[in-house]
Amino acid sequence: MKRLFPVLIILTLATLACQLPGLTPLSTPEPATQVQANPATLPVPVKVAVEDGTLSALYQQVIPGVVSIRTNIAQGSGFVFDSEGHVVTNQHVVDGASEVEVNFSSGYKAHGTVIGFDTDADVAVIKVDAPAEEIHPLVIGDSDALLVGQSVVAIGNPFGLSGTMTLGIISGLGRTQPAHAASGGGFFLTSDIIQTDAAINPGNSGGPLFNLNGEVVGINQSIRTDNFNEATGNAVNSGVGFSISINLVKRIVPVLIRDGKYEYPYLGISSNSDLSLSAIEALGLNTYTGAYVSSVTPGGPADLAGIKAGNTPTRIEGLSAGGDIIIGFDGRTVNTFDDLLAMLTANKSPGDTAVLTVLRDGQQLDITVTLGTRP
Repeated sequence: MKRLFPVLIILTLATLACQLPGLTPLSTPEPATQVQANPATLPVPVKVAVEDGTLSALYQQVIPGVVSIRTNIAQGSGFVFDSEGHVVTNQHVVDGASEVEVNFSSGYKAHGTVIGFDTDADVAVIKVDAPAEEIHPLVIGDSDALLVGQSVVAIGNPFGLSGTMTLGIISGLGRTQPAHAASGGGFFLTSDIIQTDAAINPGNSGGPLFNLNGEVVGINQSIRTDNFNEATGNAVNSGVGFSISINLVKRIVPVLIRDGKYEYPYLGISSNSDLSLSAIEALGLNTYTGAYVSSVTPGGPADLAGIKAGNTPTRIEGLSAGGDIIIGFDGRTVNTFDDLLAMLTANKSPGDTAVLTVLRDGQQLDITVTLGTRP
């Protein structure tokens, strides 16, 4: 997607962005033919996939914790999060549903109750009452340890074909996607999104993305495509899929279980992660890295802390020079605005403080900001 500067991106996790064309959630409408797979139901020791060296061993290890989800209007995928019977899926899978059915790999079916959801990250938690032998929590991994090029596996319920496994690689890290619309125009962003070419299709929504140790590293959520099946209207996979990072999920889900909702930290700036060379030259920047502050929300956390926005007109309409460049967040290097968002949402809550390292008039400053709650 091309991002034209200036597109106001009002911060934090928080910032405004353009609509991503062709981004398609992956739940699939009912009715659809449900074809049950017949995987083994006995748990397999953790790490067996690595020790045995086969994808089939990984499948046997994790499939008891992968579920198919059917509602009165759609179907998708999910996975068992803990021993209390909490199942994680995408919010769009259960959005507007009056009935939720959770189908386990053994063939056991149970009614589920949505106890919390976050529309911005597109995460929901379903509570099911099922026998202990059906509850197989999956091992949760560390998405910060992912590398572009490493192999990953998606398992889910595409087109009602439950227990379907596909293989691919990590194609990109640190992507962003639009969340809800902001009052000033544009969208707040969800950050720390994983891009993969593992085949995911309608019905895969909410299913787990695994590393080859059998650890969940993401929740499959959407695909980028311009192609649709004329008969069904379903999106056609183009090899560009997106998953919500498990480290963000690990932060959100316990709060959803406890409170039913999740609040994001808010900084209150606008920036852009894809400044053109012309824009960089017009701003007179001598660095190509960092998050250039194009505007600051009056009275917001960044404004109260003294973060400065550009105020000197340039040859590019709407682009002003003289703003701070954020190059660090709590001692970690910020190369792009997307980096800043990922660090913010994965590590902070409203009311926390963060130390922003900025370049201002050639000088490096550390500025402490008390974060607000995203409006």
